[in-house]
Amino acid sequence: MYLHSSWRASVVVVAALALHGCASSPDEMVECGTVSSYLPLDNSANLYRVVVTHLDGVPVISRPNYLLSPGQHEFTVAELINSPALKVSLSARKVKVFMVDVAVDQRYHIAAQFNTDKIYIGQNQGYWQPVIWQTESHQCEMKQ
Repeated sequence: MYLHSSWRASVVVVAALALHGCASSPDEMVECGTVSSYLPLDNSANLYRVVVTHLDGVPVISRPNYLLSPGQHEFTVAELINSPALKVSLSARKVKVFMVDVAVDQRYHIAAQFNTDKIYIGQNQGYWQPVIWQTESHQCEMKQ
């Protein structure tokens, strides 16, 4: 009977120490910046939404915000231009890659800039380009 009690007490002590260790080591926060593609855009300024397909060469499911470590990150995006002025064939609608230099506590809003200064017909892919259309201060907290 004494051995059984002693064993149970040891288990309780070990469990208490393990829980104490978890509680005393808070998650470490790391510095980050944010790249976003969720804000409504001013189509009269020829800005349209984009869908992110790859981040740093890795396929992703597009989402509104990407919390990223500081430094350069490669985004592959597809445009969602729904302008009646767009006369480019569907086969010319290709993804484009661009770099975003992410700084700590900054938010970068990305979009597709529809280039309306020329008439684009057929296979011409110069009808749009990915852009950062707005940058703002934004506290970013990412757990390690």
